[in-house]
Amino acid sequence: MSVFNVFHIAGSAMTAQSARLNAVASNMANADSVVGADGLPYKAKQVVFQATPIGSGGAQGVRVRQVVEDASPGRMVYDPRNPAANEQGYVTMPNVNVVEEMTNMISSSRSYQTNADVMNTAKTLLLRTLQIGQ
Repeated sequence: MSVFNVFHIAGSAMTAQSARLNAVASNMANADSVVGADGLPYKAKQVVFQATPIGSGGAQGVRVRQVVEDASPGRMVYDPRNPAANEQGYVTMPNVNVVEEMTNMISSSRSYQTNADVMNTAKTLLLRTLQIGQ
């Protein structure tokens, strides 16, 4: 495996985690949106990752395979004065679990930072290797 594959692997992970952070931000921003663009309550988005080969040495990176909508039902909130309420007075809210989204955000940001640290460490090792040859 080439030492430069480290940069490709860590870079692919950072790109994937960036997409995950964007999905989390979208979910958090729409956690209380009663009506989405299609007239229905917002559905939480989840990012699906897939391993992808990098180089010829068998190294595996990661990429975003797809972004899917969470199939779980929305929260039912009793608010009979809301114009979006049904006959029983319940409003269907988005299926965004704020605690889960915060956990995803922390996990994703730590993964992103770890991969940035890997790239910095690899860069430092390469620079020190070059200094040995001087």
